[in-house]
Amino acid sequence: MTRSNNRRPVYITALGLLVLSLGAVFVVRSFGSESGADGFLGGSGSCDDPTQVSLSTTPELQSSLEAAAKSLASKGGDDGTPCLQFTISAATSAKVAQDVASGSDNRPDLWVPDSSLWVAQADDGQTVPTIAVPSVATSPLVLVGRNSNFADTSSWLRSFAGAEPALLDPLSTSPGALALLAVQAERTKTSASDTQVAGVIVPLAQRLGSMAKPYTDTAALFGRANQEGSTLVVPASEQSFVKYQEDHPESELKAVVPATGTLVLDYPIVVTSKSDAEAVTEAAKALGTELITDSASQAREDAGFRDRLISPLSGGRGVGDITQLTKPTSDAIDKTLLNWTRLSLSTHSLAVIDISGSMAEKVGNKTRMQLTIEAASGGLALFPNSASLGLWTFSTKIGPDGADYKELVPIAPLSDRQRKKIVDNLRVQHAVPNGGTGLYDTAIAAVRAVRQQYDSSAVNSILLFTDGQNDDPNGPTLDSAIKVLEGLRDPARPVRIIALGMGPDVNADELRRLAAATGGQSYVTRNPTDLREVFIDALQSR
Repeated sequence: MTRSNNRRPVYITALGLLVLSLGAVFVVRSFGSESGADGFLGGSGSCDDPTQVSLSTTPELQSSLEAAAKSLASKGGDDGTPCLQFTISAATSAKVAQDVASGSDNRPDLWVPDSSLWVAQADDGQTVPTIAVPSVATSPLVLVGRNSNFADTSSWLRSFAGAEPALLDPLSTSPGALALLAVQAERTKTSASDTQVAGVIVPLAQRLGSMAKPYTDTAALFGRANQEGSTLVVPASEQSFVKYQEDHPESELKAVVPATGTLVLDYPIVVTSKSDAEAVTEAAKALGTELITDSASQAREDAGFRDRLISPLSGGRGVGDITQLTKPTSDAIDKTLLNWTRLSLSTHSLAVIDISGSMAEKVGNKTRMQLTIEAASGGLALFPNSASLGLWTFSTKIGPDGADYKELVPIAPLSDRQRKKIVDNLRVQHAVPNGGTGLYDTAIAAVRAVRQQYDSSAVNSILLFTDGQNDDPNGPTLDSAIKVLEGLRDPARPVRIIALGMGPDVNADELRRLAAATGGQSYVTRNPTDLREVFIDALQSR
């Protein structure tokens, strides 16, 4: 923030700059105060030396803020109204948060993001942004789609499970982030388990994370969701839906809020200036006061925004009264976004399946082998085509030169052909009569094989399915196997064992130690029928 030393003519200019990194359009306009200038900015008081304030706002609120800044400037000097000149630019909230956190020269004095969730992301380690005005407008998160896709809207999780969610990028857009946070926030009402949540979020993260470019264009997604037969549902702000309806009156889209409630975009005014914080805060409050005048309130309403109290829009627009979910904490936001980042990474994995003699034992009407194959086949559907997966089996002396493992399908991207090869090979597997469990040699060989084909852009892992413990008398001991695995470990190029044990004969401690030696995790279920849930849980440990 600066003070002008000379009388400045009032100007309104527009400059469009393409920001290649995020595709954000910046439009800069200045609304100043000079007595009598151009006949509309000058008040009866004296504003020869207005305080200069740079303000960056989320694009959809720019016109409302410009009108308020223009009105405020026209009153400068009257009845104690401060003399202010705002230079307003539009940019995505993620872009501004990044600029502020990195100490960029583009740091504004004031900032109006679409959600306060970005404030914690803008901490540069020296000056923590503060919220001067908690909210100048609101818009609840809604779910947009064709009516046929809303068979179950009892919760966000069930709504996602019953359709094809198209999330805007959670790492760069508020609707995308808030959708994930809503799934977590509603768990106090739904009591959904980690496995139930993972069963929806893991494949969603894998599918969206595999896209060459994440979704960032709300209107484009609405257009796709509106197509006949579309199964898409789009988490978006009510305001964006209302404006889309106005521009596309023929649209067959509807907006709903799941019965558990929703989170709200709250549009705070944030002080990001590194100097004159007190004066900038007063400018923010003056602007906030201007935004609740009758004319500003009407402009906000016309633009599809709700007031600070989240009152329903007039004229039957939007979704009416809503129930709010508990606002997430900064820790919850960080944890959710970090989890999404991890889950959305591509996969480079080797599935290694036990076919020793004990896999022929029955659990109910099916053998352990059959249950394992079903779980592995079902798990295959969780991976997008961009993932890479291979298949081994293991039992004592089944491979070349008496090895305890056998390669069936080399690791390769999951094309339709690769999926068919894996499924076809799984279906013909049978337990080896009297075959032992050559667990240690297999674990070591699998880690070496994945290391040789390491993919630095993906999570590299071994999915190890077994129903027993090592019983190969000619193989290494547990301690020596762990020593070898620890020697293969490279923090810069991690290859982790995710061990999935089942049945009463599993040695849980053995699996835990083998997985831990690679930085991985182990999961054990005594009932093999629960293996699919264990498999989903295991994917979260990526």
